[in-house]
Amino acid sequence: MSDENLTTPWRERLSSPLTWHYLGFAILLAVVIGLAVRLGLDWAATNDRSADALAGKQVELKAMDLATAPMRGLDERIAESRSKMQEFYSTRVPANYSSIALRIGQLEVRSGIRLSRVQYTQGKPGSYLTEITMEASISGTYPEIMRFVNSLERDQTFFVIRGMSLTGQQSGLVNLRLRVSTWLRPADAEASGLPHTLEPGEATPEPPVAGKEGE
Repeated sequence: MSDENLTTPWRERLSSPLTWHYLGFAILLAVVIGLAVRLGLDWAATNDRSADALAGKQVELKAMDLATAPMRGLDERIAESRSKMQEFYSTRVPANYSSIALRIGQLEVRSGIRLSRVQYTQGKPGSYLTEITMEASISGTYPEIMRFVNSLERDQTFFVIRGMSLTGQQSGLVNLRLRVSTWLRPADAEASGLPHTLEPGEATPEPPVAGKEGE
């Protein structure tokens, strides 16, 4: 059989439309498979990025939730604080200097101690309250003094004991120097006319010297 006879069937097959149809289908199938693989890879990468982004957003949301937690119900807490502050002012802050002196006198009589050399001064005016300081000498038996001190600490009027120092003891009587603080509203403190509390190291101002007649 000659070479010409062998190549004839291949030429006929190549020239056949069916052969070109099969070849085109094979190429198209390869393209589709390639696109499907590429789409699968892109889909997987997109899912990974979406999962990371979702996790990041969840972390941000949790952080924002924790950061804003103290602010929840802030309006109600502010209103409650204002109500408690107003209640404190009306029930535990004296209305004026006279009410302080009156209450101290009542506790003195009730406990049995004796107050002497009592001096009241006022501190620098604050935004809401001004401190009023009382310094006095106390004499009495030890139980009487303790009764007076406990009465101050538990009294409805807001008293704070700043200091106590022993100045003497004789025949069962104890002598103490006591310093107590309470507070008035700035306007009430100013209206009381009390002298101002001296700062540490500050000297007591001397009264002005009267001039000679005719000067």
